[in-house]
Amino acid sequence: MGKTYIIAEAGVNHNGDVELAKQLIEVAAEAGVDAIKFQTFKAEKLASLKASKADYQNKTTDAAESQFEMLKKLELPLDVYPHLIDLCKQKGIDFLSTPFEEESLAFLVQQCRLPLIKIPSGEITNAPFLLSVARTGLPVILSTGMSTLRDIEDALSVLAFGYLHDKELVDLADLTRAYIEAQNVGLLKEKVQLLHCTTEYPASFDEVNLDAMETMANAFGLQVGYSDHTKGIAIPLAAVAKGAKIIEKHFTLDKNLPGPDHKASLEPDELKAMVDGIRQIEQAIGNGIKIPGSKEQSNIVIVRKSLIAACRIKKGEIFTRDNLAVKRPGNGISPMKYWQMLGQRAERDYEEDELIAL
Repeated sequence: MGKTYIIAEAGVNHNGDVELAKQLIEVAAEAGVDAIKFQTFKAEKLASLKASKADYQNKTTDAAESQFEMLKKLELPLDVYPHLIDLCKQKGIDFLSTPFEEESLAFLVQQCRLPLIKIPSGEITNAPFLLSVARTGLPVILSTGMSTLRDIEDALSVLAFGYLHDKELVDLADLTRAYIEAQNVGLLKEKVQLLHCTTEYPASFDEVNLDAMETMANAFGLQVGYSDHTKGIAIPLAAVAKGAKIIEKHFTLDKNLPGPDHKASLEPDELKAMVDGIRQIEQAIGNGIKIPGSKEQSNIVIVRKSLIAACRIKKGEIFTRDNLAVKRPGNGISPMKYWQMLGQRAERDYEEDELIAL
């Protein structure tokens, strides 16, 4: 199994504080993740003044404020991005950020030169935005929370059209043709990875449905990972064991900090435990070939058994159920040859508990 790409989702857990964002990078690097990911948006472009908040956001933030007001507090100043990117380079991890609208997309691509674009679940039906993402030519990680297979196929069709054409979309049938063409030439496999996700914070275990990863992989032939919103680290570990190639998980410095996502996030020691657990699972999955491991070989003699003389046996005496026994060690004749040995004559004398020899 290849190495799982682990994304530590800082999201908006910096609370708009640059120093807090830097601390999150430090923690992510110490935990051993491959990348840290933030969220880039202009509140004015993301939500209307009348947009309501989710139930979990009302519980974790001021219920009297609007979604717009909450988001405005969580914007990260654009002029600090070069410093955050440099810090990530120093720490040896990738810097990623999710754009939520086209102005932020352009900034991340043109100014920050991101290597890939992460599309959040909420934008999977935002066809104009998906088209703009594809027109960057960059690879994409597409989260699929709240989605059906049809939703995902529709999104992939828009991405395919954007990757293949720079013309205006006039006929919706062009999307279907683009999807088929992109699949046939392997373009989507080259450009797009999918993340299974349950969009709830925290997500309950009975709504995770990890088997949907396999359904998505079979349906689209794309690499699939998992974006986790459950409490703890058990589910992302299970996802890796089930074949997830990417794991994304929210983390924070302190679950008690103010803000919408902190309580559903991992604290630093939990993030480190998740990374360590994933790396252990990668080693444990192996290559699927059922043979004794190199360190198992030495134990064969210790724990397997052989045919042993149950009592003194004289040369020429016939081996019977009474004078043959099966005991450790395992470096003699295999007990699988027990019935083959019955009725044969001993070619020499044996003391009790002595290994039988051919």
